Amino acid sequence: MAGLRCVCAGFPDGRRGAEVDYSMADIGLSAFSLFFMQSESFLAHQRRLEQGHGTSNCQTLFGMKKIPTDNYIRLMLDPVSPQSLQPCFDQVIEQLRERDGLKAFQRLGGRMLVALDGTEYFCSQKLSCPQCLTRHRSNGKTESYHAMLAAMIVAPGHNMVLPLMPEFITPQDGAEKQDCERNAAKRWLNAHGKRVQDLRPVYLGDALFSCQPMAEAVLETGADFLFVVKKDGHKTLYEFIEGVPLDERTVIEHRPGKRSLTYRYRWIEGVPLRDGKDAMNVNWLGVSILDAKGKTTYDGAFVTSLPVTADNVVEVAACARARWKIENESFNVLKNNGYNLAHNFGHGKKYLARTFAAMNLLAFAFHTACDCLETLWQQAREAVGARTRFFHDLHTITTYVLFPSWRSFMNTVVKGKAPPI
Repeated sequence: MAGLRCVCAGFPDGRRGAEVDYSMADIGLSAFSLFFMQSESFLAHQRRLEQGHGTSNCQTLFGMKKIPTDNYIRLMLDPVSPQSLQPCFDQVIEQLRERDGLKAFQRLGGRMLVALDGTEYFCSQKLSCPQCLTRHRSNGKTESYHAMLAAMIVAPGHNMVLPLMPEFITPQDGAEKQDCERNAAKRWLNAHGKRVQDLRPVYLGDALFSCQPMAEAVLETGADFLFVVKKDGHKTLYEFIEGVPLDERTVIEHRPGKRSLTYRYRWIEGVPLRDGKDAMNVNWLGVSILDAKGKTTYDGAFVTSLPVTADNVVEVAACARARWKIENESFNVLKNNGYNLAHNFGHGKKYLARTFAAMNLLAFAFHTACDCLETLWQQAREAVGARTRFFHDLHTITTYVLFPSWRSFMNTVVKGKAPPI
């Protein structure tokens, strides 16, 4: 649990108003603690605890000196760019690297799969700011919303995902058209491609990404791609492979206590991604899954810069299909299992909504690191059970009990016995 003080260490220490005794580290950590504890009321309860004990879990667990008011936190964080949190995301990766926590995510001979996808985290027909995107509904009303391009390290057969710094989809200076997911992905690659180069990334994306500009942007960073491809969006590619003999492999998976599944793989190398003399050549891979009765339960296809052979096709296909983890095990968890990503924690006028969204992802990253590395945290999770119940218990316990350290806190959860007073 070391390293929480790094959060917001890069925030500018610009203080103003009556509450000048609060440092930006205190302000940032106060906001981050809400997402880490998954509790909007965490600070309110800690202020009450402080009245009786002279200190609170904000000080002992998160390293704050004082607890700012909610309004002051929003006021001071609004002008702070979420990019100030980049060193914290970097530290999570570094902690995992130093303690061999990244090995569980490695596939394809030690490479990392980075899934890219867009998601909304705010939408309203009443509130808006200059950073909002807009869309018009059929009822004549205009919606304002915030969106971001998320980047998550995923791995087939691994139930954890690891968030990286997102890129926000927001009005760009000098641009006539509204910002979009593809443009945000290109900016993300430009900003972070070199930063994560030592992870040897393979980027995953849906059919929106399987175009030549995105493929070229990935290759320019020295990485590879595995993108979903669909027949109706890639006419030239499918005309090229129609009637051409494809390499094939069939694998039957026998599952104890369940009916077997049949995996059929087809692939071809060196096909044009689009029409034109300058078209990039890519490798095409199709995957079908049939149940014991011969019914097709899955049928998908991908384009990739990776070589595809009979020896690696099974693993390449599994990696390609891991793209769904950014939706099932990332966005679904962030929006429905405690993190409340789509909740309006504070809209602000400039960066506030973005900074809060980045903090939410950072909390998710810290939790993943704890799940991978921290024995007491792992034991506490196992003792309590479901994620939502685990964080509910953390919130409830810290409301009434002051803990001198994270070790004392986690031991209490594991043993079900409060620390001595």
